[in-house]
Amino acid sequence: MQLTQHQIDYCMECGVCTGSCPVSRNWSEFSPRQIIKRTCIENPEEVTKRRELWQCLSCGRCYSRCPVEIDFPEFNRQQRVAARLQGNLPQESHHGVMQTISLLQTAKLTQSRTAWARDAGKFSDKGDYFYFVGCLPYFEVTFRYLNLSPLTSAKSVLKILNKMGIEPVISNEERCCGHDALWSGDEEKFEKLAKLNMEVIAASGAKTVIFSCPEGYFTFKNNYAKLFGNLPFEVVYLTEFLAKEWNNANFTFSGNGSSSVTFHDPCRLGRLSGLYESPRKLLANLPETKLVEMERSLINAQCCGTSAWMECSSCSKSTQVERINEARDTGAGTLITACPKCQIHLTCAQQGTDLNLPVKDIFTYLAERIKLD
Repeated sequence: MQLTQHQIDYCMECGVCTGSCPVSRNWSEFSPRQIIKRTCIENPEEVTKRRELWQCLSCGRCYSRCPVEIDFPEFNRQQRVAARLQGNLPQESHHGVMQTISLLQTAKLTQSRTAWARDAGKFSDKGDYFYFVGCLPYFEVTFRYLNLSPLTSAKSVLKILNKMGIEPVISNEERCCGHDALWSGDEEKFEKLAKLNMEVIAASGAKTVIFSCPEGYFTFKNNYAKLFGNLPFEVVYLTEFLAKEWNNANFTFSGNGSSSVTFHDPCRLGRLSGLYESPRKLLANLPETKLVEMERSLINAQCCGTSAWMECSSCSKSTQVERINEARDTGAGTLITACPKCQIHLTCAQQGTDLNLPVKDIFTYLAERIKLD
C-alpha cells in the first residue's frame, strides 16, 4: 500500500525517529523528522533532489518506535524512485559490481549457479522444496579478499536439508531477488527480476521456498506478494523451518567444547519480519553452546551499517565498529548472524583495526555441530 500525504501529516514532530536513527547519531545533518517535514511543506521535486535520501539504512528502527506508525523506510524508498527519475542517484559501493550483476540477470543469460552444490549434497530440478540461494555465488567471488566464503553457508544449508531427508530444488535459472534494486529506487529492474524468479519457481513445481538470506525472504514475503498477489507457494526462512522441524529431525551432535556466542539480529529478519525467536531457539538447542545477548538486541538491535551496496561511508564504519565492540563486551568468542550481508559488513569493518572477533553465519555454525555424515 502506498503511503499518502495524509499519513505523513500524522507526524507529531516528536523526534523519536531521529533520536533512534543510527545514521543521525553519527551524522547530525540526517534527520527522518526533517525529511518528513520538508516533504509536507516544500516542493516535492526539491526534496527528491537532496542527497540525504540515500543515507537512510531502511533498518526500521524509526518505524518500530514511531508513536503514529509512519513507515519512514517505505516512504523514503518511494522518494528514491522519484529521485532516480530526476537523475539523483546513490553512490554505489564496490564500484557498482553488485548492481551490474543484478542488471545482467534481467536479461536472457546462462549462469552456473549450482556448481558448488554438486560436491556439497543432493539437489533436484523439480520437487516440493526450492532453496533460493540468492546472490551467495556472486558474493563468493566479490568478497574473497575478506577471507570469507559465503557459499560455505549455502553448502551448510544443503547438508542440513539432506540430513532431514530433503533434496531441494536448486536452479541455474534463479535470479537476484531484486531487494537492492527496489531499495535503491529502481522498480523496473526489481519487477524484471521478480517475474523471472516466479517463472523459475513455477517450473520447479515447488510448494515451499526456503531462504537463508533475510533480504530475499522479506522481499518475497512482502514485495512479491504486493506485485503478484497471493503467492502460489509458502515462503519460509530457514531458522523458522528448522525450529519447527527440530524435534523430528533426530539430529545428533559432535563435541566441540563449551563456547559462548552472541547473536546479531539482521534488520530484515528481526524488526521488519518479526523473526527473533527461531535463531535463538536453534542456538539454545545446541549442547555446549551458551548464548549471551548484546545490550541492544531483538527489536532494539543495531543495524550492520550499510544497505543495498550503496553509500558505504565513515558513518557506516562507525556504526559497524560500535556493533562489534558491543558484541565483544558480552565476552562471547563468536558473533553469529543470520544474514550474509551482515557477516560481510561486520567482517569488513574490522579490517585495519585491532578488532578480531570472528563473525559466523548461523547455518555454518549449526552444520559444524550437527553430525551430518
